[in-house]
Amino acid sequence: QGYLAESGGGVVLAGGSLRLSCLASIENFYAYEMQWYRQAPGKERESVAYIKSDFRRFYSDSVLGRFTISRDNTKNMVYLEMSNLKPAATAVYFCDADFSTPPRNYWGTGTLVTVSS
Repeated sequence: QGYLAESGGGVVLAGGSLRLSCLASIENFYAYEMQWYRQAPGKERESVAYIKSDFRRFYSDSVLGRFTISRDNTKNMVYLEMSNLKPAATAVYFCDADFSTPPRNYWGTGTLVTVSS
């Protein structure tokens, strides 16, 4: 059993920055692929960025160059640094932990980011 807890959401003006954090209370955190998703009102869930256990990082085209995902395995934390935020980034941001063999997956409850124009 384990759980994830996101924090750091809030209201920010367009062009501003925020840093989201996710604390993962799971064993062997270092072995998990960690991902940030977001879901805007009335829209489907969208993958934003993920970081693999070997620290390789991947981003959606919509955030490439403006968002940075990172992890600290000593603290069981994953972060999402967001800059030059646009109103379209308004969404609930979720943290996800995924392990392939045996399959394990954990979700957080999300943190709301609101970007005002």
